[in-house]
Amino acid sequence: MSLLRRTCKEAAALLIAREDRGLNLPDKIALKLHLLACKACPKFENQVLTLRAAMGRWRNYADNDSRPPSNSRVDS
Repeated sequence: MSLLRRTCKEAAALLIAREDRGLNLPDKIALKLHLLACKACPKFENQVLTLRAAMGRWRNYADNDSRPPSNSRVDS
């Protein structure tokens, strides 16, 4: 097996790890090559990226939601 060849399981682990830390050069190259050759893993990559974007929007929404609305009025 080649140093740069990865299984789908290994590629998925690299996609998840990439969310938390930078990958070293051999892992980056191996992941890129795998994504070019595989039909399923790019779909998983898109799912990971979609989840990251959704979590980013949720964080912004949660931060904004905790503040009182600027147009709120207090009834006496």
